[in-house]
Amino acid sequence: QVQLVESGGGLVQPGGSLRLSCVASTSIFDIFTMGWYRQAPGKQRELVATITATRTTNYVDSVKGRFTISRDNAKNTVYLQMNSLNVEDTAVYYCNKHPSIAALWGQGTQVTVSS
Repeated sequence: QVQLVESGGGLVQPGGSLRLSCVASTSIFDIFTMGWYRQAPGKQRELVATITATRTTNYVDSVKGRFTISRDNAKNTVYLQMNSLNVEDTAVYYCNKHPSIAALWGQGTQVTVSS
């Protein structure tokens, strides 16, 4: 069964940093564009960042310059380094293919930015 498992979330103060990880159960994702998504309370899930198989990256405007997506295909892992976090970044963060596949949504990892 193909799975994506997110980790690395937590409680952080404004201005702090976190590094999220997404481990895939198979190397098949090496050839796909992968994305980090987030869903804040009461809001729709949004795409935050993507990385292609050739490591071209793209970001939503609200995180540009603060977040960095990367991938390590040898470890079947996609990362999201988040710096200068603010309260608006509070959400559950998920990884998935881009475009996403419904069956691949995992539990996500909670990121809470609060003083």
